[in-house]
Amino acid sequence: MSTLFVSDIHLNGLQPEITEQFLGFLRGQARQAEALYILGDLFEFWIGDDDPDPTYERIQNELKALTDSGVACYVMHGNRDFLLGNAFCRRTGCQLLKDGSVINLYGKQVLLCHGDVLCTDDLAYQRLRRILRHPLTLGVLRVLSIKQRQALANRMRHESRKHTQQTHSTIMDVNQQAVTRYMQQAKVQWLIHGHTHRPAVHQPGTHSTGGTRIVLGDWHHQGSVLNWSAQGHELISLPR
Repeated sequence: MSTLFVSDIHLNGLQPEITEQFLGFLRGQARQAEALYILGDLFEFWIGDDDPDPTYERIQNELKALTDSGVACYVMHGNRDFLLGNAFCRRTGCQLLKDGSVINLYGKQVLLCHGDVLCTDDLAYQRLRRILRHPLTLGVLRVLSIKQRQALANRMRHESRKHTQQTHSTIMDVNQQAVTRYMQQAKVQWLIHGHTHRPAVHQPGTHSTGGTRIVLGDWHHQGSVLNWSAQGHELISLPR
């Protein structure tokens, strides 16, 4: 048996090829796993558990089929779907996992996060992140109508694209000192995250962390999954 990790699938109704590949993954490889961890941005944008989007309904139904088959599934908030809540969990059988959780993975203590908290050089993004995750902001968002939340999501997607185009790519990557502090505080030698869309396995010695950092890829053009078993781990690209 193995444990699977994915991130940054960015499911949405405008890119059905991503949806179909991910549904195939849930029906196939994921069914053979002991557990599946989704480390943020499962959806391109989640405006609330009351969103009637038919694409999202298909995904929730398939996640429920996966958990009903006996595969544990854990979902972490990303920067796009931080409004995932209890109703989503009830419909899917998934469990929400706190960003920065440490799990025991076949005898190794492994730190899991979405990854955006490590991009500390992007000051504008970190400021926005603090605002959006504030309990007062979350409370306001949840009382807005679906139409209002959808309009806000569209505006935020536009602003995000503009920010990406105007910001140097190195600023949007993780800060190595932040990574080191994060791992030291958690007292771990292993870190798995997504968000940066730069899949890689950074071994000890390549940076100053002294540990291994595994970055999951996004699913925009192909799938990306980390397969971890008692025999070892492999970061795999899934062709589309």
